[in-house]
Amino acid sequence: MRMLKRASALILRRGITTYQSRLCKNDSLFRVHPSVSQALAENKPVVALESTIITHGMPYPHNLSTAKEVEAIVRAEGATPATVGVIKGEVHVGLSSEVLDHLARCKSSLKVSRRDLPYVISKGLSGGTTVSATMIAAHRAGIPVFVTGGIGGVHRDGENSLDISADLTELGRTPIAVVSAGVKSILDIGRTLEFLETQGVCVATYGASKNFPAFFAPRSGFTSPYQVCNPEEAAELIASTLSLGLQSGVLLAVPIAEEHAATGQQIEEAIQAAVTEASAKGITGRDVTPFILQKVNELTEGKSLQANIALIHNNAKVGSQIACALSKQMTERKLKTKTHHHGKHSESDIVVIGGINVDFIAKGKTKTLHFGQTNPGSVCQSFGGVGRNIADSLSRLGISLLLISATGADSHSEAVLNYCKHMNTSGVARLEEQSTATYCAVITESGELSLGLGDMDIHQQITEQYVSQFEKQLSSATLVCLDGNIPLSTIDYVCSIAKKHNINVWYEPTDSEKACKPFLSDAWKSLSYSSPNLAELCTMNKTLGIPTPEVLPSSLEEVLSLAVALSRPLLEHLHCLVVTLGASGVLVCGEYDAGSVNLQPRKQKRRRQLCAVHYPALTVTAEETMNVSGAGDSLAGALMAGILQRRDTDSCVRMGLLAARLSLASPHPIAPTLTLDSVDPNKVQTHWPEPSFMWIA
Repeated sequence: MRMLKRASALILRRGITTYQSRLCKNDSLFRVHPSVSQALAENKPVVALESTIITHGMPYPHNLSTAKEVEAIVRAEGATPATVGVIKGEVHVGLSSEVLDHLARCKSSLKVSRRDLPYVISKGLSGGTTVSATMIAAHRAGIPVFVTGGIGGVHRDGENSLDISADLTELGRTPIAVVSAGVKSILDIGRTLEFLETQGVCVATYGASKNFPAFFAPRSGFTSPYQVCNPEEAAELIASTLSLGLQSGVLLAVPIAEEHAATGQQIEEAIQAAVTEASAKGITGRDVTPFILQKVNELTEGKSLQANIALIHNNAKVGSQIACALSKQMTERKLKTKTHHHGKHSESDIVVIGGINVDFIAKGKTKTLHFGQTNPGSVCQSFGGVGRNIADSLSRLGISLLLISATGADSHSEAVLNYCKHMNTSGVARLEEQSTATYCAVITESGELSLGLGDMDIHQQITEQYVSQFEKQLSSATLVCLDGNIPLSTIDYVCSIAKKHNINVWYEPTDSEKACKPFLSDAWKSLSYSSPNLAELCTMNKTLGIPTPEVLPSSLEEVLSLAVALSRPLLEHLHCLVVTLGASGVLVCGEYDAGSVNLQPRKQKRRRQLCAVHYPALTVTAEETMNVSGAGDSLAGALMAGILQRRDTDSCVRMGLLAARLSLASPHPIAPTLTLDSVDPNKVQTHWPEPSFMWIA
């Protein structure tokens, strides 16, 4: 575990971003298909699809053809399909054509619900994911819309047997929109709706009425609490749910089209006969639904299968239209926020100067790696760099910014700039005969860093001469953010501009070695903010000739005491220090104002009373943690956004902590779901540990 933390810390400070979820733990558990990952990163619509319909819902080859037809419908509507399945102990979000074919033919595939995931993964087995398991995987990947046939529910006589589908409890604790044809009529629909209400699930019928559908039949005799008439209304409902941070889902019930609704009486009689036979044969639990569906298909001579396929096609079409409408609304909301912010607060622009990296993470699949030969493993590519990450975070939070950096004129540059289309990269130089910064980490199966190789030379091309071309933007910016990757001469130049024009500069040290750069001269006296960790804070002090301990303390009390002591000399000139303490949270040090630290940019330097406030980190479990590489940069970006929006200190820090939590729970360094609403402390329900206040003498 110690080696794992050491590797994670090195990866974090080198600005490496993980492409998949379990790089430093076990990336074989959770795999996102490249097409899905790219769509999510570019804020394009994605629709999650389950796979039990392939493994248990239909016979071969109907299951395979239906799966491919559904994916084709999703693509035709402008969205990316992400069929979820478990393949040899790995949860896949997005399946290739070959894997779909394998699942459709495999006779040993298991039916995988929430409770089954640990066992199936531990045994390296394969299976089709039910509604609940698909919801879990889709949510972890950042997909807000999931299309299925029909959800499970309370079984008939469920009040005695307590046979209740895990789909219902999953809807109560996973914030995702499920588009289905209601509840299968073999279930107790009335009690199912009551149970959904108890779980706090918002249920709405899609279409012209509130009639709740019953899978094969467009009307069940029960009424939905709510109704949405079109994709736009459905998207608004989903967006509201996600913005409120309720941590519960939405069920959108789509009636089967009238022209495809099979003869209701014939199917209902077949259902009753199948239910009776299942009871007589003692079939219970998870085996009931597949048995009844197969029996009903036999009794109706295939009519129920035709109706089943028709409703799934219809759900896929409607669900994709909703996903597209949701994506459009979210994009427009971001653009409106940016336009409003730029028009009303044009002085709040940020210039970010720092590195862009393309990272390759190679992880072995064996306990030991043998040099001089090929080792089995996985290799993931992603985009990082501290400057790029902070700019990404700011951009997603509606802040108008300019990123100044340098890349080569190569394929890596094309890939990373395409990924960063949502931000202003007009200040990024593409240099001929230069290579875009790359980093390769070779990591053992246990997470130990075996070898790291970096080609970061191009960061030295972010020169004073190049940056001086943007002096007008620098001199008019409210805040300039520098990362420690850029040359010392460039840092000195920007600090001189800041001193001349009274500009606030935020310095992100990047790592302990680079933390010293501004402190090698008087340049540091022109800094306003910095966000070091404790080791970097020690480097800053040591560079100034101030004694620091050789070994860092371990107890929280001693850590806070040391951080306060080391912050004091720097606050002679810096406006504020945000000392990041990892799992222990952050310590904000600066000018006392109304019971807290004043984070707002200062107009002029003056003598002030100093204080510090410690904010504990939000709890993120090991199960929830998907990526450790972007949390610090997400925190810094959200803090800056809050400061420029003139929020109070508590709100700014809590925005940062929420952004860091989103990053940890996302496969991307900066979560694609990061928005102002998603980090608004007034809209996200969470338990906030009480911050602690202390004076700085």
